[in-house]
Amino acid sequence: MKKGEVLEGIVERVDFPNKGIVVCEGGACVVKNAITGQKVSFRIHKARKGKAEGRLLEVLEKSPLESETESSCPHFGSCGGCVYMSLPYGEQLKLKEGQVRRLLEPVLGKQETPYVYDGMKASPKPYGYRNKMEFSFGDEVKDGPLALGMHKRGSFYDIVTVDGCRIVDGDFRRILTCAKEYFTAAGTSHYHRLRHEGYLRHLLVRKAAKTGEILVALVTAAQEEHDLTPFKDALMELELEGSIVGILHTLNDSVADVVQSDKTEVLYGQDYFYEELLGLKFRISQFSFFQTNTHGAEVLYSMVRDYIGSLSGKGNPVVYDLYSGTGTIAQVVAGMAGKVIGVEIVGEAVEAARENARMNGLDNCEFLAGDVLKVLDGIRELPDFIILDPPRDGVHPKALRKIIGYGVDRLVYISCKPTSLVRDLEVFLENGYEAVRVGSVDQFPFTGSIETVVLLEKKGLAKF
Repeated sequence: MKKGEVLEGIVERVDFPNKGIVVCEGGACVVKNAITGQKVSFRIHKARKGKAEGRLLEVLEKSPLESETESSCPHFGSCGGCVYMSLPYGEQLKLKEGQVRRLLEPVLGKQETPYVYDGMKASPKPYGYRNKMEFSFGDEVKDGPLALGMHKRGSFYDIVTVDGCRIVDGDFRRILTCAKEYFTAAGTSHYHRLRHEGYLRHLLVRKAAKTGEILVALVTAAQEEHDLTPFKDALMELELEGSIVGILHTLNDSVADVVQSDKTEVLYGQDYFYEELLGLKFRISQFSFFQTNTHGAEVLYSMVRDYIGSLSGKGNPVVYDLYSGTGTIAQVVAGMAGKVIGVEIVGEAVEAARENARMNGLDNCEFLAGDVLKVLDGIRELPDFIILDPPRDGVHPKALRKIIGYGVDRLVYISCKPTSLVRDLEVFLENGYEAVRVGSVDQFPFTGSIETVVLLEKKGLAKF
């Protein structure tokens, strides 16, 4: 196989993350955005040392697994968001479970004691599940009409208006349509990522699944000034299932294509809303981290609670929640512990965690700001149990050694990237731990993302 060569082949399987393994005359090649059983054509863009990667050109024959009714999203294939929209939901779960098992088995299969795999848990709502979307302003083609939505698949610049998106509910689509129509009629410019000129950058929409409260933030550059009162009024006139509690105008002059704030003005209401999760209440602001699938998060955190089991034998057990974010997991497990200590590097998230704990009447939660590696040295109370929920890259090797050094009998590792999880599991196994239970949750249906939970314990402990 040579760079630039166009080949055809059958997708044998899909490995994480979204890596279709295509078998053809020249050997095997990785092609993203393909589905098991499809016949595809692709162009080789990387070939070295017996490995090749190709860019999908065309699906020549559909997979027997695909369904005509399932691919009804009008944007599927052009939008860069979803990759499995043409698969029935049950088939998606099987595909993702296979990805996790193939990653885990080479590592955990070396254990003396077999582990229990609890399967891939479904999202309670496979459609309309997202509680947060960051839509981008732009155009579908150069100098074309205003678009508002997601990036085209494989493109950094072109935008697809996703007014028929199936992973958000109708309120998101109504707000998107309102914004696009208003600014199209007003002739307002969008921000050009190459020239760094223009006004409209992003539209952030957050909606609580349980309370129905909605927060809308228009993100613009600061180089132009516009009266946004009519836009605010247009949003407030919408007939929505939920209710808008805040409309914000956020200025962002960063060169990077990210949603961030140099300055934020409240155009209406307040700059936060409330969500509920497993009987607890959380205050969420524009940039607060919160799981984007509320119902799926309840499945995930219930699994964590189940894996922890009873800590009653420890007296008043101390639980470390490392990489704690806004403290959702810490507060979910607080009733099982004497004290929960959360550590998170983002200061704003720590403040939110403290406020939410006070709101929920939890006085046994302490949240510390800083890097896990450094903060651990200053904590006097030693842990009886540890919960790890690191970012996608996993736990820093030095922090991992320090965590293992506590020698706790059991710990739970939550991972949003199973390849990083497998790397860290190797270290745990080398240091006297073994996996007892493993389970996965489909937090993001139709995408390639997977959440995985592992219960680890010291070798030789009595089993549950």
